Amino acid sequence: MTILSFFPLDTEYFGPGEQRAMLNLRVDDLDAVLDKLRAGGADIDPRREDHDYGRFAWFHDLEGNRVELWEPHKTPPA
Repeated sequence: MTILSFFPLDTEYFGPGEQRAMLNLRVDDLDAVLDKLRAGGADIDPRREDHDYGRFAWFHDLEGNRVELWEPHKTPPA
């Protein structure tokens, strides 16, 4: 599945700088992926978000671009 979401030109969602788009990767186990990224020396954003539709975390790639990780809920929340 591919989703394209548009943001306002003045959005701060992508972080500081000139970044105009963000890669969002769907993952099965957010904590395990973050552990692997951390072990590899990635710059992990300490902020986490939990929503009705899943958990989110971010890291920066080697070029400094912010990348979003999304773990959808495995079952709908009660």
